[in-house]
Amino acid sequence: MRKTKLQAANLEGNADDIEAAFYRALQAGDIDKLMACWADEDEIVCIHPGGPRVVGAVAIRATFESMFSNGSIRAWPERVRKTLGAGSAVHNVVERVEVLGKEGPVQAWVIATNVYHKTAQGWRLVAHHA
Repeated sequence: MRKTKLQAANLEGNADDIEAAFYRALQAGDIDKLMACWADEDEIVCIHPGGPRVVGAVAIRATFESMFSNGSIRAWPERVRKTLGAGSAVHNVVERVEVLGKEGPVQAWVIATNVYHKTAQGWRLVAHHA
């Protein structure tokens, strides 16, 4: 069943494909697809803007579920800088984030680093630091 779920989330491919799936899941507010992008490792790490370091899938899931309770996250990676190794990839991106202001949607910019490892399940996110 897990393989079917991963295939449905289009998580076969390279780090670029996983990154695209991660941001699609953010925009859709889909916690299951978002978490499928992460490696199945105890030491995965997420740091949201201005927030503490969150370690592990359970804690990371809880932070995104909390954010999704306010709706999806409209964020797009732009100006991507990539470093690729044999089993890892580091993407430094400028996230264009759309937030709702008093007079309608406004854009904010967040610098983020996404780290991917090639695992037995394919490329997966191991760190997101924004």
